Amino acid sequence: MSTREKSHGGVGRRDFLKLFGAAGAAAGTLPLGGSASADENIAATASTKHHHVTVAEPHTRGSGYEFFNVDESAFIEAAVDTLIPSDSTGPGAKELGVATYVDRQMAGAYGKGDRQYLEGPFGEGTPEQGYQLPMTPSEVIRAGIADVRAYVQKSHKSTFEGLSAKDRAEVMADLESNKIELPTVPTATFFGLLLQLTIEGYFADPMYGGNKDAAAWKMIGFPGADAMYADKIEPFRNKPYKAEPKGIQDLI
Repeated sequence: MSTREKSHGGVGRRDFLKLFGAAGAAAGTLPLGGSASADENIAATASTKHHHVTVAEPHTRGSGYEFFNVDESAFIEAAVDTLIPSDSTGPGAKELGVATYVDRQMAGAYGKGDRQYLEGPFGEGTPEQGYQLPMTPSEVIRAGIADVRAYVQKSHKSTFEGLSAKDRAEVMADLESNKIELPTVPTATFFGLLLQLTIEGYFADPMYGGNKDAAAWKMIGFPGADAMYADKIEPFRNKPYKAEPKGIQDLI
């Protein structure tokens, strides 16, 4: 996923998001293409059933921030809006509540590093070796936000959220390409985690804070938690199957 207008062999940013969702890479979902037939959807679901994600506990409370302070929440809202902005194809991450999703992840077990090995030694590992830091995900995000805010204040004499959309995109692109060296956390680790959480929140079940009104699911044609197709195979064979998305709470 790039902050640039075109990436991945000429595929537009929004088209890539739709493909990303349809491939089942978003947290808490098994997204499927809206025009696929029922038997094709079953195959797609089977191919993604082993995808593992760690999500925060679902909340029934309001949308107030639990982890981020005022400055951090302003940064996160601007950051997710920059990574997935609203356009003619669909809504942006900010309006779908992705900042709330990120906040709940950081306040929950995942952000606290539960089930992560956080003992040393902490040598620089290969990409295949995974996470190699003594910091929990929430510590990485908090420190990274502070680093980026300090960089923007020094280079632009502004806050990140105070920049124009174009300047915010340029900062994100520089983070993505490692042109900005953050003093506290590895730039690639911070940007990669921020992007991962943004995409997860955009496509996750609405009960986790993002994907408000299941708008991202509607955009890609994913029926949500009600993805059971056994009785749909014959009547919809080689025909488009469309359904109003249902979240987990809709089935309770």
